[in-house]
Amino acid sequence: AFASGSRFNRRVATLSPAATSGLSERIATLKAKGLDLISLATGEADFETPEHIRQAAVDAIARGETRYTPTGGTLALKQAIIKKLSKENHLAFSANEVVVGNGAKQVLYNFLQTLVDDGDEVIFAAPYWVSYPEMVKAAGGHSVVITTTLEAGFKLTPAQLAQAISEKTKVFIFCSPNNPSGHAYSSTEMAALAEVLLKFPDIWVITDDIYEHLMWSEQAFCHLLNVCPALAARTLLVNGVSKTFAMTGWRIGYGAGPAEVIEMVVRLQSHSTSGACSIAQAAAVAALTGPKEQVRLMCQEFKKRHDYLYQQLQQLPLIQCRPSDGTFYLFADVRQWIASLPKIDTDVALTEYLIDHAGVAVVPGSAFGTPGHIRFSFAVSTETLQTVIERFKRLLL
Repeated sequence: AFASGSRFNRRVATLSPAATSGLSERIATLKAKGLDLISLATGEADFETPEHIRQAAVDAIARGETRYTPTGGTLALKQAIIKKLSKENHLAFSANEVVVGNGAKQVLYNFLQTLVDDGDEVIFAAPYWVSYPEMVKAAGGHSVVITTTLEAGFKLTPAQLAQAISEKTKVFIFCSPNNPSGHAYSSTEMAALAEVLLKFPDIWVITDDIYEHLMWSEQAFCHLLNVCPALAARTLLVNGVSKTFAMTGWRIGYGAGPAEVIEMVVRLQSHSTSGACSIAQAAAVAALTGPKEQVRLMCQEFKKRHDYLYQQLQQLPLIQCRPSDGTFYLFADVRQWIASLPKIDTDVALTEYLIDHAGVAVVPGSAFGTPGHIRFSFAVSTETLQTVIERFKRLLL
């Protein structure tokens, strides 16, 4: 009698669950029922966290580092992040310009909650990471999605960016290397986008750098601020240890940018999760400051798997893709495959078909804003990939 309006918060009620998380749960359920199912849907490396990182966590427990940490991160981890950004990215930050969160996802979420107000527009290109539009929606903003194509390497052009900008534009999200496409922008391409952004001084820029160390293209990872330092006063970077160091479950991400934004983000975080896990932060210090040999070996192995999977897919009909520059994904155009199958008219229906007829799970491209495509993860052994190809051949040849 006393209730009015919706039973739930209108923003939360309109959010869609993350397609990748939901698919992972479904895969686990099907496997528990005994289905011979191979998953190429996972977004995490199939390697163990390096030993020296795990040992650092054990040592932290032994030292009794089991108390609350500062909301924005321990000083030791902040210093490790600052050193990393300086040495590897040639970017200078102070402790009050760095924040640690419970994964890069929380850091990005908090950045958008801090910057975006009702009706503000946030620009990003499709294919995009599944959470971008939902995070924007949760902040009361509106997503302006720029469509890219396989032929263009799934990269937006300066002209497309300029056309998408309006008086309501508040944030531009930039992800390179990209999930799900695996493609990375060259420094020249970044500089061209920066030229557009320089004309609009009120637009904030968020860079999603989570796959920076999983690259094998001829050009090494380059940050947007390396090619355009003039954007520093309004650029926020997001990164973490999950992909680089096989630490997805440790839940440590970090952000860096202007102190005025970081201060607001820490204030917001103080009322949600407070500081990240003390033990995981100690492990992250070891990850950022310790040896990187296993990271290099992981990247080499991903490159081998990528080359195998790409070459094999190239020999199959009805599938089109381009080689990735990094990550552990290939993003393929399967519209011809969909058109060839009766009663299959979407990429979602195709993924269901592949589960039922090939025992292979992939993520539909519509989850990334690009219908008619599917994402393959090669964060599995080469032997597993060989089995997948054999199953695909039975369907396509």
